[in-house]
Amino acid sequence: MRDPETLTEVKKYLELLSKKAPGFSVEVRIPPYGAIQCIEGPVHRRGTPRAVIEMDAKTFIALVTCEISWEEGVSSGSIIASGERADLTSYLPLL
Repeated sequence: MRDPETLTEVKKYLELLSKKAPGFSVEVRIPPYGAIQCIEGPVHRRGTPRAVIEMDAKTFIALVTCEISWEEGVSSGSIIASGERADLTSYLPLL
């Protein structure tokens, strides 16, 4: 079940990320709240993207507000990142 407050926060941060890292080469997924494509590079149009980053909403919010680092999230398994360009380090913090 999606919490309306979390949904609002995730959507706001995904929008900020898409503005800070424009492009279509990496898909960032925060199920079940949303997903975007961002970061310059080869354009992904159909099928499975070459680069995917996935995490839960709690991790995403903690990441973009500097409560955890990218490295902490990846090493703990809270962030799953695969493919080239699947790294948000240079775009953080969002705030």
